[in-house]
Amino acid sequence: MLDTGQWFACYLTNGAHFLFYQSFLVVFALIFVTAPTALAFGFGAAAASRSPILPIRLLGKLYTAMVRGVPDIAFFLFFVIVLDQLIEYSVHTIRCPDWSEPIYQGANFLVCDAARVPPGNSPQWVHETYNFFLAVFTYAIVFGAFCGNVLFGAMRAVPRAQLETAEAYGMSRRQTFWRVLVPQMWIYALPGLSNVWMILIKATPLLFLLGIEDIVYWARELGGSRTSAYQYPHPDWRFWYFLGLLVFYLCFTRVSEIALSRLTRRLSRGQATMAGEDLRKAAA
Repeated sequence: MLDTGQWFACYLTNGAHFLFYQSFLVVFALIFVTAPTALAFGFGAAAASRSPILPIRLLGKLYTAMVRGVPDIAFFLFFVIVLDQLIEYSVHTIRCPDWSEPIYQGANFLVCDAARVPPGNSPQWVHETYNFFLAVFTYAIVFGAFCGNVLFGAMRAVPRAQLETAEAYGMSRRQTFWRVLVPQMWIYALPGLSNVWMILIKATPLLFLLGIEDIVYWARELGGSRTSAYQYPHPDWRFWYFLGLLVFYLCFTRVSEIALSRLTRRLSRGQATMAGEDLRKAAA
């Protein structure tokens, strides 16, 4: 007969709990891959919104306005299905040109077996990797729109006189953009980007909508007293599992706040902002 400590040690180190612990790594991977990807989307959208070419400018503004106007959960449910079907349809047209049956048959989307992405006989890790990158792309599209709006405002916050001075010294529009505007815009963008980072962290529980077994899925699965297949040897412990997730997210956001505060202080050095002025006074 195991005592309480030994029982919990065995319970917390079983295979299901190792999958639960592994799901934390999935969340970290999602965040640290999505963040730079979303920033790249946002930078492209902000640069496009400032373009002198009307179609490009309208495309940048349309992207930021449209995506930010759609609820995240609705976008995830809709966009992932569309993207998955678009990929399979593209592969289908290449690999199965002689297919004669309709692809849309009522509510069913049917393509040839060779067009399945990933193939149905692929290992489980291949399906999980595919779903993960679908999730990264979807998150990047959503949060890229928010980053684009923030970066566009930061670009407009850079004093116009500095841009005009660069042009007066003979710099081209491209040189002024990369050498004057972009290096200075980050201090204006960082507060908004910090908020986007926090929202991205809070949005990771939506992973279950994309078919990924994330920390929320496992907390609900392991914390319940039973599943559809079997019963756990404990009562309903979901309160404790979700309390653990609450502590995890609070710690994660606190560490993020500290890191972002130090980054803001570093970028403020020498800048004509209130934070830069406070640093100059403190050094005097």
